[in-house]
Amino acid sequence: MSKLWSKGVQSTQLVDSFTVGNDRILDMRLAKFDVLGSKAHIKMLSSIGLLEKCEEEELQKGLDVILGEIERGEFKLGDDVEDIHSQVEFLLTNRLGEIGKKIHSGRSRNDQVLVDLKLFLREELEIFRDEIIELFDVLQGLSEKYKNILLPGYTHAQIAMPSSFGMWFGAYAEALVDDMHMLKGAYNVVNQNPLGSAAGYGSSFPLNRDMTTELLGFSAMNYNSVAAQLSRGKSEKAVAAALGQLALTLNKFAADCCMYMCPNFGFITFPDELTTGSSIMPHKKNPDVWEILRGNCNRIQSLQNEIALMTTNMAHGYHRDYQLLKDVLFPGLETMHKCLFMAKYMLENIIVKDGIVEDKKYEYMFTVEEVNKRVLEGMPFREAYKSVGIEANEGKFHYSGFEGGTPSVEKLNHTHKGSIGNLCNDEIARKMEQAKF
Repeated sequence: MSKLWSKGVQSTQLVDSFTVGNDRILDMRLAKFDVLGSKAHIKMLSSIGLLEKCEEEELQKGLDVILGEIERGEFKLGDDVEDIHSQVEFLLTNRLGEIGKKIHSGRSRNDQVLVDLKLFLREELEIFRDEIIELFDVLQGLSEKYKNILLPGYTHAQIAMPSSFGMWFGAYAEALVDDMHMLKGAYNVVNQNPLGSAAGYGSSFPLNRDMTTELLGFSAMNYNSVAAQLSRGKSEKAVAAALGQLALTLNKFAADCCMYMCPNFGFITFPDELTTGSSIMPHKKNPDVWEILRGNCNRIQSLQNEIALMTTNMAHGYHRDYQLLKDVLFPGLETMHKCLFMAKYMLENIIVKDGIVEDKKYEYMFTVEEVNKRVLEGMPFREAYKSVGIEANEGKFHYSGFEGGTPSVEKLNHTHKGSIGNLCNDEIARKMEQAKF
């Protein structure tokens, strides 16, 4: 296997296979960013006199050709090439001659892989941002559409107080605002330029790191060369933490949907083609999408712990263990994209049931309303609470607030901010706008 760092002694096939692992496959995700990092690096090398202008121009054209091949899906790693960095340099050398070997001046594979990862993760976070906004908009639209349809609220899995579909959908929309804050925090960690830190101790070349920071669109620089290398693992963990927060939101929503789809609840349903059946029970409409989404989100929440364990007990500087982080994080990123897409797809087809709370079994969720009604009529709270409690225990409770009509949000008269009569969706939309990056 061809290695940039080879000094003439070949590793055994067993060592190569064990140490490289899945890296060649995973590195394909970094191909575009390796080329973009190299383009910025050689432009900087030319500016400080380590490349002739004509050499830089030829190398830029060569890198653009490779970039085009990547975008068209024509790029691949040779069977005897160790990683993406090696493939790009070998292609340039084969096509342009000796000047291809000059692109590595002033950098190490350590800062090269760091810049590739940071550019890659930055783009991934930007995609997640847009996907979250799309899901947020769907939830807010559903919240407005169904804001007047009452829904039983639960605590301890027991019927508690009146809620609404507007409140339910809106709650998860606002939860996504918190997730956006976490995503933005991860973005700020990732969006710092490590290029020029080399193997972790800088270079004797007069590298212009401000120039590469600007060319690559980073908002800041990892100034200290050791600190730049310390960001390996921290960047991945920050992203995993943000994904875990988002996964928790989707997990709880998926759990709600599984429960609400159950015929014992019957609050929501979906078209038959979005559910699955049973091999033996012809009546079944299983919530398989939500169950798989729920399970995948549990797995995504574990990424942060796995990365934490993998990066513990290593002194500063690069260690080959870091390579394994891609095995953990990259599949998690892909799974999270799928979960967000499927959540949005399912919600765009959700069917909400009206008139749920007209069923007598839900009348007890209005006990607090009755207590408050009696307090407003002059009864002390403790006395009102006790009297309603006795009626409920004896099976005699009846809420008098709906006399002559069906239960409705308007009749409940919940007016404070965040209540079922005042969902504050516009304010929540403004919160999301402020949280975006």
